[in-house]
Amino acid sequence: MLVRLPTSVSEAQSCLAEGAVPVGGATLVWAGWQRDGFPEQAVSLRELPEAKVIGDGTLGSAVLLHEIDERVPEVLRKAAGGVGTGAVRRTATVGGNIVGSTLRCLLPAALVLDARAVVLEPDGPVETDLAELLAKRPLLLSLHWREPVASGYRKLTDQLRGEVPFVVAAAVGADAPVLRVAVRDGYDVLSETVPYDTDTGRVLRAVALTPLGTLPEAVFEAVRDVVGGVVERAGAR
Repeated sequence: MLVRLPTSVSEAQSCLAEGAVPVGGATLVWAGWQRDGFPEQAVSLRELPEAKVIGDGTLGSAVLLHEIDERVPEVLRKAAGGVGTGAVRRTATVGGNIVGSTLRCLLPAALVLDARAVVLEPDGPVETDLAELLAKRPLLLSLHWREPVASGYRKLTDQLRGEVPFVVAAAVGADAPVLRVAVRDGYDVLSETVPYDTDTGRVLRAVALTPLGTLPEAVFEAVRDVVGGVVERAGAR
């Protein structure tokens, strides 16, 4: 198998046009290739500058999870830090986690940040929303968002849907007076938006009236804690 390492967007386009398969960090695809057979060509974006950016509201798809630090919001940093083991985080990429994984550990954080995706299409890079990214699964170049007023994240290792831990993410957006909350429930992610208010009780009552209010009590208790902390920090700004 030939692994190609493009250094420009046009070169990455050529790789895809010639049938190269995105490899990400290979933490997920390698086992499948060992079972089903390796492609003739694979493409990694680890040498592509547009896919290695961190900070200023941007996170490249080829960034390794262990590289994600204070340059991104708390919710995204904690989500990355909770993925697998240290060895996995030193290999797994942002793009592989969101597009190539069924767990999509970073997806709740990206949703509450109201992130947009830049993907590589045959005609060049285009911006799209996360729903289309997950439906069409194109090659992800980067995520973009506006810095939130406050954000928070929790992984509930003692609360499982099957073998998958629940996770809770929340953020108050800078562009509108709203609070976004996302919960990974098994392999699904529930996401809701409610009006932001400095009154934590009022916000929590609004969240409880959404489908999130039907979550198991222990999970919704975590939602209360995360949302309460985010509202308190947002109010102090």
